[in-house]
Amino acid sequence: MRGDIRRGLFRGRTMEFEEKVKKVTRNTAEVVVLSELVEVLRRGEARGYIGVEPSGLFHIGWLIWARKVRDLSDVGIKMKILEATWHAWINDKLGGYLEMIHKCAKYIEHVLKSLGIDKGDIEYVKAEELISDPEYWRIVVTVAKNLSLARVRRAITIMGRKESEGILDFSKLIYPCMQVADIFYMDLDVCLGGTDQRKAHMLAREIAEKKKWKKPVAVHTPLLISLRPPLGAEEVDEVDLKMSKSKPETCIFVHDTPDDIAKKVEYAYCPMKVVEMNPIIEICKHILFAQNGFKLYVEREEKHGGDIYIESFDELVQLYSKGELHPQDLKRAVAKALSEILEPVRRYFEVNREAKELLRTMSNATITR
Repeated sequence: MRGDIRRGLFRGRTMEFEEKVKKVTRNTAEVVVLSELVEVLRRGEARGYIGVEPSGLFHIGWLIWARKVRDLSDVGIKMKILEATWHAWINDKLGGYLEMIHKCAKYIEHVLKSLGIDKGDIEYVKAEELISDPEYWRIVVTVAKNLSLARVRRAITIMGRKESEGILDFSKLIYPCMQVADIFYMDLDVCLGGTDQRKAHMLAREIAEKKKWKKPVAVHTPLLISLRPPLGAEEVDEVDLKMSKSKPETCIFVHDTPDDIAKKVEYAYCPMKVVEMNPIIEICKHILFAQNGFKLYVEREEKHGGDIYIESFDELVQLYSKGELHPQDLKRAVAKALSEILEPVRRYFEVNREAKELLRTMSNATITR
């Protein structure tokens, strides 16, 4: 049935067009909705964005959305990265110091260049550009007037906080309205974000329909789970599970040394034969095998089967679930592969003076969730 729907969407399109859609949708959790995305790509001259809170060191979970920024740009969507400085301030990131938040925004620009994501075709928009315009605040108020307090409270999770934390101070309730207003103010066709941003994007689509405004397509990327997910807790939600820079021992930063990566991976949760909720398997799926042509090289003693190249994620799952690949062998292979992928980042931050100084500043900063 799904194949029939896809064939219907692409009827009369060129193979090149279908490849564009595949590029946008690969390694995503969902697209809301596919038919609208096809229409956006057909029209051309589309505008897309992701809002990024400058909140501390860049970890490998962010590689997922960063690569999707590149995918969207490659298919002709003009991508903006909103440096959500005021949003980070509201969210108490980096101690709530705007000066530090702005330094972090510049640091993130350097990371994206070091990863090859920013090739000079990505536009950075500072939140100050939006908040200085009275029209922006008119949209914020319009959004707020179309939402109930309960709806706003439920959307607090887009900040990486639990719904109950919305009462910490009133500014937290302004945040969802600002994020929705960002979309309409910049007149966007496509909104990119992790699945934790879904509530904001759905609010934007609902309000667009109600107000007869342009309805944005939402592209959601999966979240990478923590190296040590709290699976034994009574209540575990998306906020608890995802990799977070506020718990540095449970996440891998893009400029961690090979030794640091190996140590963190060594202590990661990775039960024998268990694929679900396994952070090492998740890294393989969303980071390693998400690269075109990637093969995972696993070194093993001859008595354990000898060295092996794993050519696809499906092959990995089959081997691991059957117990034909030991967790320790997998961990060593993953740590080595990650170190190789991140080598350009480490090299960039060693030779670029501004980037090196910003990394030092961010590393010494007080990191809050």
